[in-house]
Amino acid sequence: MTVAPPAGARSIAEILDEARTRLDRLGPLETDAAIRDGAILIDIRPAAQRAEHGEIPGALIIERNVLEWRLDPRSDARLPFADSYDLPVIITCQEGYTSSLAAAALQDLGLHRATDLDGGFRAWKEAGLPTTN
Repeated sequence: MTVAPPAGARSIAEILDEARTRLDRLGPLETDAAIRDGAILIDIRPAAQRAEHGEIPGALIIERNVLEWRLDPRSDARLPFADSYDLPVIITCQEGYTSSLAAAALQDLGLHRATDLDGGFRAWKEAGLPTTN
């Protein structure tokens, strides 16, 4: 049974499309270059997904449920390096959907350089870039 949405409700596809209009998404090779230039790659996947598929060496693990608290320069729970709104962060998830929403949320906090890895971990691995098991 299909239920009519409440007034003003948007679908997840609409929310994702809006988020991505604000992002300068990076492909795997662009992400690799950005990391070499000082960007921080943050993997927001849950532990089970990382265990099943592998990880990107050097990626900082911050699971999605605490991301904003760890990176907001005004948060008492922020990580020590997260003291600037100019922080170059690239978010990755498994396929590049959740990471887009997460990067947009960081932009909402004022982290204007936040973006995501287009295609996520899967695209990174398919590009032949290093991973660990």
